[in-house]
Amino acid sequence: MKSTLVIDIEAEKQEILKRYRALLRASKSTLQKGDKKEIRKAFEMALESHKDMRRKSGEPYIYHPIAVAQIAAEEIGLGTTSIVCALLHDVVEDTDITLDDIEREFGKKTAKIIDGLTKISGVFDYNSSLQAENFRKMLLTLADDVRVILIKLADRLHNMRTMDFMPRQKQLKIASETIYLYAPLAHRLGLYAIKSELEDLSMKYLEPDTYKYIATQLNEKKAERNLFIKTFVEPVSEILAEQGLVANIYGRPKSIHSIWNKMKKKNIPFEEVYDLFAIRIILDSAPEHEKADCWKAYSIVTDLYRPNPDRLRDWVSSPKGNGYESLHTTVMGPKGQWVEVQIRTQRMNEIAEKGFAAHWKYKESSNDNGLDQWIQKVREMLSNPEANALDFLDDFKMNLFSDEIFIFTPKGALLQLPLGATALDFAFEIHTDVGARCIGAKVNHKLVPLSHKLQNGDQVEIITSNKQVPKEDWLNIVVTAKAKSKIKSSLKEEKRKIAENGKETLERKLKSLKITYNTDNLNKLTYFFKLQSTQDLFIAVANGKIELKDLKDYLSSEKEIENRGNDYKNDGKQVEALLNKVKGPESDILLIGEDLQKIDYTLAACCNPIPGDDVFGFVTVNEGIKIHRTNCPNAAQLMANYGYRIVKAKWNGQQELTFLTGLHIIGIDDVGLINNITKVISNDFKVNMRSITVDTNDGIFDGSIMIFVNDKEHLDNLIKNLLEVKGVTGVTRFDAQ
Repeated sequence: MKSTLVIDIEAEKQEILKRYRALLRASKSTLQKGDKKEIRKAFEMALESHKDMRRKSGEPYIYHPIAVAQIAAEEIGLGTTSIVCALLHDVVEDTDITLDDIEREFGKKTAKIIDGLTKISGVFDYNSSLQAENFRKMLLTLADDVRVILIKLADRLHNMRTMDFMPRQKQLKIASETIYLYAPLAHRLGLYAIKSELEDLSMKYLEPDTYKYIATQLNEKKAERNLFIKTFVEPVSEILAEQGLVANIYGRPKSIHSIWNKMKKKNIPFEEVYDLFAIRIILDSAPEHEKADCWKAYSIVTDLYRPNPDRLRDWVSSPKGNGYESLHTTVMGPKGQWVEVQIRTQRMNEIAEKGFAAHWKYKESSNDNGLDQWIQKVREMLSNPEANALDFLDDFKMNLFSDEIFIFTPKGALLQLPLGATALDFAFEIHTDVGARCIGAKVNHKLVPLSHKLQNGDQVEIITSNKQVPKEDWLNIVVTAKAKSKIKSSLKEEKRKIAENGKETLERKLKSLKITYNTDNLNKLTYFFKLQSTQDLFIAVANGKIELKDLKDYLSSEKEIENRGNDYKNDGKQVEALLNKVKGPESDILLIGEDLQKIDYTLAACCNPIPGDDVFGFVTVNEGIKIHRTNCPNAAQLMANYGYRIVKAKWNGQQELTFLTGLHIIGIDDVGLINNITKVISNDFKVNMRSITVDTNDGIFDGSIMIFVNDKEHLDNLIKNLLEVKGVTGVTRFDAQ
């Protein structure tokens, strides 16, 4: 292949210059005196260092840094320092240039941001078992300078846009990570356009068929949609103009990913997703009239079209935590379909599209900044040294995704909490000590328990007692990461004290039994009583769960333990050995099917894969290898957190095996419908059914059938034939839980 690749160096030089000029045009609005020179210097350094490198597609590598800088300037709205950093984001990692060189040329700040970018480029190293730990490092850099993350997002966006030439396995991994971490980060930083694109691109690789299907459907209906938008918008424009409001109105289609989410959540086909687009009204208002103008526009829209009263969202009076301000309402359009209308001003729109990069621009005018509070929270979470990195990742992710509610203190101060927060979360939000001593709360002057879920606008007063200490089950009550980490550290402290006492007692008891008190014996004891750690052993002794007679039992089985104790230490090696065995000397693909007597694998119950599905293997510690579908609900998390335990897998189709899967059938109840369905299943397809549950309600038939099939093709044909049975309106596969 290489020999036929003729590279026209001259044409490439021209193309590089063309792209560089486009970058300068994109950054024109932010350029100050001397900036152009800095950007030029960075461009030349990048060009020189990457001169012999090419991307997987065969293009010169320099296209990538230029594109990342362009995204940073154009789509995120960052300034010169960031553009310089984006151009140089790979040089320290991939070439001989050092951070000192960069500091000498461009100053301390640039060097610091590039250091942050270099650190986190290793974060998602392909075989890193420490992904979560590294992610934490990445957030530490975020807490220093938010630009690190913004440039990293631009880098990821460009990689996602140009991922066609990557091997499938790598595409799956990068897409999983993007949907798991980067899209939520973009969302939290208010970069909605980028968040939607990252989600769509991830879906393109993780769910290619669904993605293509929705994209085609959207395209086919485009003309019809545009006509509808035009008829909807015209009367609104006229009245807005009469009232003296300057507005720009347009329809914006929903992202493919959000349409798909709606289809999954409501379990409906594409045709029934009614809000495929939103109408945006963007007003040109002076800062002091913004609120009034938005409400004025709202009343004009709702005079023309009847609003759905449950669907008014007012983020103009109290903006979201990430700075998002907008008025959303859903109204009944001229053709009897619901239309979402978003009303905001140009300033609000810029913040909505570009997030905090736009926030800095308007920062002088906005008095409290959601991002500062949020970064403050991230800093608090990071400063808790105890936190296990994976727990941390999940807590953090939970805080990324959540919507906010606003809660008032008794004195009328406003605190912001994630949706689903409880009275106990509120107590910890006020202060750690208040949280730790909390015994109850009054919500709107009524006494409620700690687990009471708060609603937007509640006024909460916390009741404390000096006798109260944090309990283990509090962890199930709270949802904020701050409360979780504080409870965990107080519980640890509490446990430590109990363990201290237990340790002394155990030492005395072992002495009386003439057993030497040393690490080796403590490990054996822990193993004998099936406990997780020596600390648990001390606690069990302190609580009286392990007494002298139990220790005597241990003594008598000591000989047997001697031999077993060694296996106990080899747990980690076991995973490694299994991995080596599976991957074999030549191939790193696990073949599922006939010659697998030597490898112990099971099919994961969370997604019940069948032959023909895209699958991967996940190495577990004691259940051998589990096979999951790549679109399994848990796949993104497994791939993002335990990349090193993932093995490629594909079906080996020689043998007729059967696999259990579930079908959900809905239809209009008709005489003999069940009979017809079972006939198709057992006669035409010779398929065994394991169970069938049917529910008919007011003429609607709703059934679930568990059946054994050979592979995906077999299943698809079966579904096709079932859909032809008179009265059946939908057949979907589900994963048996």
